[in-house]
Amino acid sequence: MVMVIATKYLYEKGSAESKQPRGIVPNRVGEAVREHSLTIFLLVTGAVWLALFMHMDAQGKWGQVVGNIVSEWTQVLGLVLLTKRLIETGSKDSR
Repeated sequence: MVMVIATKYLYEKGSAESKQPRGIVPNRVGEAVREHSLTIFLLVTGAVWLALFMHMDAQGKWGQVVGNIVSEWTQVLGLVLLTKRLIETGSKDSR
């Protein structure tokens, strides 16, 4: 559910699925943050999940749940980064 909301409202430069943001950000840092807001969101929230996992018993019930979340978060981040960078010959969605 979080991923659906994040991909709907956050923008990722180079993604064919992202909606173009409105307006212009007056500075370069703000523009860079806006262009990569999905990646930044995934990195920050992934770091929080990882920190939580490091303070839990990995063999306990909740440790396993949070471990699975960390794993899935890493996979989603990888998919976002790979779909921005990889090219498929003949695909209309590739850069």
